[in-house]
Amino acid sequence: MADNTDAREDEISLIDLFAVLLHYKVLIIAFTVSAAVLVLVFSIVSLVLPPEISPLPNKFSPQATMLIKDKSSSKSDILSGLSGLSSLASLAGISTSGGSANSSLALYLISSNSLLDAVTDKFDIIERYKIKEHERANSRKALQKTLTAEFDDENGVFKVTFTDIDGEFACDVVNFVVDWLSVKFDELGLDNNLIQKENLEKNIQSSYEEILKIEHELEKLGASVSYGGSIWSMPSIAIESAKLQLELKAQEQVYTQLKTQYELLKVEMQSEVPVFQILERPEVPDMKSSPSRGLLCIITTFAAFFISVFLAFALNAWKNIRSDPDAARKLNLKTKKDKALEKKQAD
Repeated sequence: MADNTDAREDEISLIDLFAVLLHYKVLIIAFTVSAAVLVLVFSIVSLVLPPEISPLPNKFSPQATMLIKDKSSSKSDILSGLSGLSSLASLAGISTSGGSANSSLALYLISSNSLLDAVTDKFDIIERYKIKEHERANSRKALQKTLTAEFDDENGVFKVTFTDIDGEFACDVVNFVVDWLSVKFDELGLDNNLIQKENLEKNIQSSYEEILKIEHELEKLGASVSYGGSIWSMPSIAIESAKLQLELKAQEQVYTQLKTQYELLKVEMQSEVPVFQILERPEVPDMKSSPSRGLLCIITTFAAFFISVFLAFALNAWKNIRSDPDAARKLNLKTKKDKALEKKQAD
């Protein structure tokens, strides 16, 4: 018997809920439709207006991908102090899941003041974003919101993205950042093969210049003999010539060894992946990355519907409170009967 009573009370409660919704159906429909129309008009206007003044402009996000090779600590002492770079990059809002020491370094450099200031000065970010106060600090904050980087564990590539209402400008910024990172990696000397190649090139050039110098000295000695040098100077000329011949042979051997090392290194470098390699440069996007106006319309419409339903129940509860003498007395409110009685006494 008790179960039947509970079921009947539940049925009555559901009927009451539907009754409230039916009673305020005009409010619910009008509120929901109005919100849907307003957000639709807002979306259309934001699309028609120029992006500089639009409240919701299209944004473009060109992306560059790079391959950053990890190096063991024995080959690159500079990485021994990079254990905290991942946490620093995380504080800056950059994803550091996975990745090597070099990729963590790249993530840190993306959020570094030196890079952000370089982008600011190159593209006049302060003027472009109309920054009036604390120009340097606010320009860095603005760039940190639009310049993002992440290391993809699945394919092992490093990605840099910049978001702006101007796709061509965003593409230029990404290209600048990629080139800046490439130069910075070279300056830090993380690629031992590249450093060794540069040193070999310098030594080869120096050895070649020394060979030319010695040959020139031998030519001068030969010319002095041809023009009839003093008989007393002949022994010294012969000795000097012999010394120069020995130096020439030594320099030729050094030059040959350096050239051999250089060619072997070139072969080795061709078989190895460099520390910093640009896989794909950004392209000027022809499709926006955000916002999704359709999704905005759907979310706003549903939100308006639920708000109108909540408003209907709130109004119904308020109406019930005003009509209940006990509840009205607790809230120090006057019921309709109280108002009628006061009016009658006034008359």
